Order: sequence, then structure tokens, then C-alpha cells
Amino acid sequence: MSQSRTPAPPTHDRKRVTTNVMRGCLGNLVEWYDWFAYATFSIYFASVFFPEGNQTAQLLSTAVVFAVGFLMRPLGGWLLGAYADRFGRRRALTLSVTLMSAGSLTIALAPGHDAIGFWAPTLLVLARLAQGLSVGGEFGSSASYLSEIAPPGRRGFYSSFQYVSIVMGQLAALAVAIGLQNVLSEDQLHSWGWRIPFMIGAAAGLIVMYLRRAMEESEHFEREQARKAVQGPDARERKGLIALFTEYPRQLLAVFGLAIGGTVAFYTYTTYLQKYLVNTAGIPKSTVTVIGFAALFVYMMLQPAVGALSDRVGRRPIMFAFSGGCMVLTVPLMTLLGRTGSPWVAFLLMTLALAFVTGYSALAAIIKAEMFPTKVRALGVGLPHALVTATFGGLTEPVALALKNAGHENLFFWYVTGCVGLTFLATLLVREPSRASHLDAAQSSAAAPQPSKTAPLS
Repeated sequence: MSQSRTPAPPTHDRKRVTTNVMRGCLGNLVEWYDWFAYATFSIYFASVFFPEGNQTAQLLSTAVVFAVGFLMRPLGGWLLGAYADRFGRRRALTLSVTLMSAGSLTIALAPGHDAIGFWAPTLLVLARLAQGLSVGGEFGSSASYLSEIAPPGRRGFYSSFQYVSIVMGQLAALAVAIGLQNVLSEDQLHSWGWRIPFMIGAAAGLIVMYLRRAMEESEHFEREQARKAVQGPDARERKGLIALFTEYPRQLLAVFGLAIGGTVAFYTYTTYLQKYLVNTAGIPKSTVTVIGFAALFVYMMLQPAVGALSDRVGRRPIMFAFSGGCMVLTVPLMTLLGRTGSPWVAFLLMTLALAFVTGYSALAAIIKAEMFPTKVRALGVGLPHALVTATFGGLTEPVALALKNAGHENLFFWYVTGCVGLTFLATLLVREPSRASHLDAAQSSAAAPQPSKTAPLS
């Protein structure tokens, strides 16, 4: 492409947009299937990788390893986010799914503690480190890609499919669990059956590598590359972390605040709750798997509806509904869930909680992507989100299980409430993101793509 020409503004043919959304989300689905397969099947392989002990202690060990994977997410958010901003969303998304698939293959083939002792949990940790790096880079690149290819006025709707694919990945993991629970005995699942889902994830990752290579690149990114080409190699412009921290510090703080409560609530009600229903409520594992599958299916279907609603009423009212509702309901809901022995009551309460969490998850991509320009969007979305998930999301299960072990399980409910309260405060302090979107600014200036020197807090 000539350096004197600039790509035309993006075309938003519905079929083209839908096709690229599907390609992006399919890869996202497989990555999150791999990620959640660990959480779903940890109740079966905890005793394989760690020495014999009581169930809570073994679950706590696997939860700590789950948290270790989160420690790599900031590094992934930084490295793969910067990679996506420099080399393209498509290449970054292909690389992230490769790392995830490698981690799943390692877990599937790793010998147990009885066979290799200390090296068993070591291999498990290494696999989770690779997967943490992958997921850390996936979120920012995926959020940027889906937000950039969506047409104006429909960005909330299309970008909400990021969490549709995330939840669909978890549903796929649960579907595999339900199938295996009906085909294999409890002893077989604990012995070797838990390895099957990780083999499935590794194989699916190879397919997605091919599919993602065929994705169209974001036109926002292509215009940004053309703008840099016009300026030439001698142009003085801040890049990467330097640009992010010096030009957009308020946006970074906003993303931190908005993500804290949503991240903790999401992992509480999608990941930890299944262990909570087994370990505290005493509901059988197989029944809990069905409850989780049904509630998550409803939750997944709510994402596009809430995303579309945000296109009409704005992002802030939806975020207020999420944070205000969860602040009020978390303690009573978790208390009731721990005391019920009824699968139907557990399903209804879990679904109610997830309905409020939808107010965050449906907007998690777009509300952050709107705050940053193309040159730092993947990094600006991915790095702060990964830092929050590492410090808050990754500690959700260990904090909950440690408090249960100490005999103060109810304190965890207040911990979740406090985290959601921080998101409520952040929502009070930000302006409506959809009214000052960098995505719209980039499109309107496509004919003369000079970057704005100001960075309004969205």
C-alpha cells in the first residue's frame, strides 16, 4: 500500500462482521474451554498431583495452582497486548491459542505424584503458567478486535459475544464433564478420565490455529499502520507502555476500578460456586455439574441482550445495575446457597446472581476498548484487566477455601461485596464511555488520521 494513501473507513457489511465475529469467538471459546477445564476437573485430579489429605486441603492446592496461572496474565497482557498493537490482532490471537493448547497437552500427559513425586505439581504449574500467559494476552486482543470490527451503534451487542464465547467455553467443559460422568465410573474419572478433556482442548487448539490465520485483520489496525507509514520512521511518538502510562493514566485507573468487582463476582459465581455447592452445601458433584451447566447457559444467552441494551441506554446504567445489585444480594445469596440441599433452589439462586453479573460481563470488552485509541488499545485493555484478574480473580478461590478452612467462610461473602463496591465507586467517577468513544473518533478521522493529543476519560 502506498505511504501517501490511507485505507477507506471500515465497511460494516453485516455478513462480513458476523463472519469475523464468529471466527474470533470460536478461538476464544477453545481458549476458555481449556482454561475452565482445569477448574471443572480439579475435583477429580487434585489427588493425582498432590499428596493424600482431606478434600479441602487438596482443593486448596489445586486452587493455588489455578491462582499461579493468573500471575502470568499481566505478563501476557503486556507482551501479547503490545504484540497485537504492533503486529496485528490476528497474529496475537493465533499466538495466544497456541500457548493455551500447549498447556493443555502438558496437563493431559503429565504423570501423577505417585509416579514422579515433586515433578507432578511442577509440570502442572508450568502448564498453568503457559495458559495464564495465553489468557492474559487473549482478553485485550479479542476485546479490541471485536470492538473494532463492529459497526457504530451496535458495538455493545457485537462485543458482548466475547463473554458469550467465554461462557460457551465453560459450558463445553461442563458438557464434557457431564458426558464423562455418565460414561465413566467415579474411580475411572479420578484415575484417568480427567485427562480426556485436556486432550480435547489440545486437539481443538490446532484447528483454531488454522482458523485464526484466516481471519480478516481489523481495519482500525490497518489504518493505524498506514498512519505510521505516512509519518515515517523518524516520527517521534510514544509507544507501548510509555504511551499508555503517560498519555492515558486516568483511563488505566478507570479500567482497574471497573474490572475489580466484575472479575471477583464472575469467578465467584462461575468457578468457585461449583466447589462451594459440593464442599459446603453437600450437593453431589454430578448434580452440581448439571446445575452449573443450566445456569451458565441462561447467563450466556443474556449477554447479547444486555450488550444491545447498553447501545440504547449507555454503559453506565448497566454497570450501576450490576454493582448495586451484587452489593445488596451477595451475602444473602451465598448464605442461602450454602444451606440449601435442593438442586432447583441452587439453580435459581445461581441464575439470579449471574443475571446481575451480566451487567459487567456483557460490557467488559466495549467499555474498556472505548477508552483507548488504536495504537494502545489491546495493551490498554489487556494489561490492567490482567493485573486485576491476577490480584483479585486469581485469589477468589484460594481466599474462599482458606476462609472455609479457618472456619470463617461467611467473611468471603463480605469480601466479594467490598470488591463490587469498588466497581460501584468507579462507575460513579467515569463519564459515559459510549459518548466519548475513541472508536468513533478513529472512524470519523479516517480520511485524515492524526491522533488526538487529548485522552478524555471515557
